[in-house]
Amino acid sequence: MISQVLRWLVLVSFILLTISGNVLVCLAVAFSKRLHRVTNCFVVSLAVTDLLLGILVLPLSATLELRDNHWPLGGALCNIYVSLDVMLCTASILTLVAISVDRYLAISSPLRYPCRMTAARAALAIAAIWAMSLVVSFLAIHLGWNTADFSVQHLGRGGGEEGGGGGQEEVAACRFEWNNNYVILDAFGTFYLPLLLMCGVYLCIFRVAREQVRRIRASTPSFARKPPVTVATREHKATATLAVVLGAFVICWFPYFTFYLVMGLRGERNPPAMAHSVVLWLAYFNSVLNPILYPSLNRDFRKAYGELLRCRGPRCRHGPSILRLSPQNGAAVSGGERNELSKDNQAQGRDLMLQENNNNTT
Repeated sequence: MISQVLRWLVLVSFILLTISGNVLVCLAVAFSKRLHRVTNCFVVSLAVTDLLLGILVLPLSATLELRDNHWPLGGALCNIYVSLDVMLCTASILTLVAISVDRYLAISSPLRYPCRMTAARAALAIAAIWAMSLVVSFLAIHLGWNTADFSVQHLGRGGGEEGGGGGQEEVAACRFEWNNNYVILDAFGTFYLPLLLMCGVYLCIFRVAREQVRRIRASTPSFARKPPVTVATREHKATATLAVVLGAFVICWFPYFTFYLVMGLRGERNPPAMAHSVVLWLAYFNSVLNPILYPSLNRDFRKAYGELLRCRGPRCRHGPSILRLSPQNGAAVSGGERNELSKDNQAQGRDLMLQENNNNTT
């Protein structure tokens, strides 16, 4: 009983951290003008992916863990659950590819970047990512591409489609079937090849950024070096932040895809439960890490997080108004208007002092 309670507490905390952290990322980008950049469209897409994972997938995965992988909801819902899991994983990988390409465009040609990467093109790229993720997950699983005999998993085997009782009896453990060479195409197409592409792009980015900083310092006089170097340094730090996010993704997902590939090539219908749980929840842990990595490595995110948590942003300042009386006319004014009056009074006081000093009092 104690072990079960501890597992329940850990899994619930895991889910709450995933949801709250990614909600905070979305709110930070929405309310902070400093974060209203095209690059952060992909960051929000990644946060939405992790948020959907925490809302739609992780509670069911936790239920499977607590019930020893017994699935009581039937084969059709099992396939939907597995499809959502695969879709969100694929969307995360493709979004990270898009982020790396976006960073390369921003670093390699900063002057042409606003023309190359517009908001419309970013929205089109995100829509394409989600469309491809839907095809890879729902279409593949519901057409049976992932099974050895190309039949839909958990259905159509001994009456799995005939009523709720047969479907529930058929699904003893709900997981993605890995019983044919489809795992090779899936693993390399959705993880290993995108991973190699991202690593190559980031290597090019670091080389270009280092070369640009060297050229700026060599061609700029010493008294005027600070502004251009500051711009280049900010872009370099942003790229380094995304590289750390990529590294966390690799650490979290590489064990799962390696385990997935090995078990699929060996034709294991029932992989070791403990090993599968460890690599699966390590992969899910990436959705918890991303909202932590952004504020710790990006100054703009740190400021936006601080404003949200302390309620010091524009939304909070102009939210509920506290009525005060103006010292000039006794009228009721809000907090924002009070600040403006205070500034006006200070400016008027400075003007009167200057006029008195010049013997031009009115």
